[in-house]
Amino acid sequence: MRPGVQARAARPDDLDDLVHLCMEARKESGMGAQLCTDDAERMRRQVGALLAVEGGLVLVGTLDEQPAGLLLARVVGPGPFTDATTLALEAVFVMHTARRRGLGHALLAAAAQAAEEHGAVEVYASPLPGARGMQRFLARLGFAPAAAFRVAGTAALQRRLAHDPAAVGPAVRRGAPRGLEDLIARRRQARAARQPGDDAITARHLHVERAVPAAHP
Repeated sequence: MRPGVQARAARPDDLDDLVHLCMEARKESGMGAQLCTDDAERMRRQVGALLAVEGGLVLVGTLDEQPAGLLLARVVGPGPFTDATTLALEAVFVMHTARRRGLGHALLAAAAQAAEEHGAVEVYASPLPGARGMQRFLARLGFAPAAAFRVAGTAALQRRLAHDPAAVGPAVRRGAPRGLEDLIARRRQARAARQPGDDAITARHLHVERAVPAAHP
């Protein structure tokens, strides 16, 4: 780590600086709305909640004792479907004027230390699409693709679900024919209604009908 570069756990009195850094990150991103809110007071409450909640990790990166970067993360797991604990990186940002000084590395090193202390076996990061600099930075540190995320607005999703033809099912779209289970049940009822001799006659009749085409192509 270079002299004057430090990454430490955030304190409540760092909230103003953290909000300022979040706002700067939003301005720089082409997808600001997906990064964070533009309401500074709301941003303050959200970062404060992450700072206070169990498993929340908020780091401040300083350059010559001046806040110039941040890292937001959460310890996730174990949960209903996995026994593993992971560290999910929500955001990593360094001010443009403080880059290429080792501050990003210092923040990630502190996050890796926190992950180890919490028993997290992996560290996940989900940088926004188009954040090429962050993508390259994470790739240099060994982050590999793990999954593809998709996003949909709640209201738009509800509208699509309400008008999706697939939601009514294939049976309704084709005039509600019987399903496979109904078909099997009807056939069983039909067999039960026949006399014992009828089944033998029907079987011999089908055997003859199928044998005739084979004998005369």
